[in-house]
Amino acid sequence: MLTPSSLRELELNFNHLEDSGVKLLSDALGSPHCKLETLRLSCCGVRREGCASLASALMLNPSALRELDLSHNDLEDSGLKLLSDGLGSPHCKLDTLRLSHCKVREEGCSSLVSALMLHPSHLRQLDLSGNHLQGSGVKLLSDALGNPHCKLETLRLRWCGVRDEGCSSLASALMLNHSHLRELDLSVNDLEDSGLKLLSDGLGSPHCKLETLRLSSCKIGDKGCASLASALILNPSYLRELDLSWNDLHHSAVKLLSDQLADPLWRLEKLKYRHNIHINTQYS
Repeated sequence: MLTPSSLRELELNFNHLEDSGVKLLSDALGSPHCKLETLRLSCCGVRREGCASLASALMLNPSALRELDLSHNDLEDSGLKLLSDGLGSPHCKLDTLRLSHCKVREEGCSSLVSALMLHPSHLRQLDLSGNHLQGSGVKLLSDALGNPHCKLETLRLRWCGVRDEGCSSLASALMLNHSHLRELDLSVNDLEDSGLKLLSDGLGSPHCKLETLRLSSCKIGDKGCASLASALILNPSYLRELDLSWNDLHHSAVKLLSDQLADPLWRLEKLKYRHNIHINTQYS
């Protein structure tokens, strides 16, 4: 007779499993003897059928899986739609989902958002970096952040084509008094000063409780930095870490932020601005 396994974490990154291998793993996840909590399948050739198999496993009661990494697989929108069927199940207890570089666009994002809004979700961390979401996809995610069923605390959107429209949508979500978001990564997006000004409207809201904001390589200049500083003066109590590295900032712009560090109301503990065009220093 099989006995419950003690294995809690399994990493199979960079193996040629493909869908057939993922189906075998999914069958194991469905066993009451399997107590696996973390499964990493980055760059394993997972596609639509593999997503369908994993979705079936996530629907089972009880599923022990808490963290799933499917980064660098060609899931595309069709695969994420199938996976979302499992994520939308009340039996799914997943709290961390990594989907970076999975060729996901607006349609796949829509399926994911629908799943997160069906019932109170356990998902706390979501990584969609390197997908072509653009403003329309980010707006869908922002709508989910405003839903009381969504409990997302960490959202990573590096290199997702986020511009003004996406920044405006995220700002609206940050203004809501029931938003749970604590960490936002928008690095390697062309936000520019106009996008950061829009985002700053949300950061300045007393309802915004963001603790970590990453804006590395976002083509931000002094005007954007000034907008950000003004927002944080209005709402100084939550932000702990701010990354502005690899932007086009002068010392005078960063000084607007660093001068506030002496204010006892500010909670900022780490400010990064290394490798800006006009600055080569770091405060932390």
